[in-house]
Amino acid sequence: MTTIPLRLKELSKQEDRFTYGHRMCAGCGAPIVVKQVLMAIDYPVIAANATGCLEVSTCISEYTAWKIPWIHSAFENAAATISGVEAMYRSLVKQGKIDEKQVKFIAFGGDGGTYDIGFQSLSGAMERGHDMMYICYDNGAYMNTGIQRSSATPFGANTTTCPAGDVIPGKPQKRKDLTKIMAAHNIPYAAQASPGHWMDLMKKVRKAVEIKGPKFMNIIAPCNRGWRSRTDDAITLSKLAVDTCYWPLYEIENGVTKITVKPREKKPLTEFLKPQGRFKHMFAPGHEWMLKHAQEEIDKDWELLQKASAAGEEKPEEK
Repeated sequence: MTTIPLRLKELSKQEDRFTYGHRMCAGCGAPIVVKQVLMAIDYPVIAANATGCLEVSTCISEYTAWKIPWIHSAFENAAATISGVEAMYRSLVKQGKIDEKQVKFIAFGGDGGTYDIGFQSLSGAMERGHDMMYICYDNGAYMNTGIQRSSATPFGANTTTCPAGDVIPGKPQKRKDLTKIMAAHNIPYAAQASPGHWMDLMKKVRKAVEIKGPKFMNIIAPCNRGWRSRTDDAITLSKLAVDTCYWPLYEIENGVTKITVKPREKKPLTEFLKPQGRFKHMFAPGHEWMLKHAQEEIDKDWELLQKASAAGEEKPEEK
């Protein structure tokens, strides 16, 4: 199969597999993520989609933005659904009922349907070793149902279920590190990506679909409704998340960690937090400790990731 070069001129000539006309909010990061993922894949694709913003806004009654075979699953079972489709495909090929083709199986889910509600089916699919890829578009809360906190919600964020007030100033817990949790399943490939670094994202997708077995990608997807940010800053915030190391870009391939994009100059976390109204209270007098704590945690995680990446670079090649 001919691989289209990852150049904007050539990519712009491709037929859209995820089209305009969907009902996602203006400026939402999720449709940008989906478009980039599908644009990177040159193979036929079958997708399952967990309940969430992406699902309810892209397939309304008889109207759909998807130009691929697409299955709506409940919040908790998108990974189980696509793993079942993949298993059925292998069975039909083995029985000689269909000819084998290079079909790729993908599940999409938000952080609520991935980190939390759908985690058991995701973990099970990864452990069973299905030849599939799971994409989490991470906007850091249950945005579809009213901006409730999820385990992907970062420290300090103001949500409807952990509102910033006098007693509890936003979410008191740290965000769960799902990418490393998925890598701990000993799958061949796990990665983090950002739509603000589209080339890095698409290279990772292309690498992942060529790898046999289960793959996981966690992709940041700004939500201006939940983040209380501008409707035109999804890409800006996606880039700031990387430049501040809030959302480092790396991959873990067969247990070896590699940072794929290093900021030329690591920016302070406040540059990512300040444009978002959900962190407004952290800049109020008396909450300086919150900014200090958040920065210290990011610095610690970035240092550990750099050490893991350096260790991977020093790993001797197998003979």
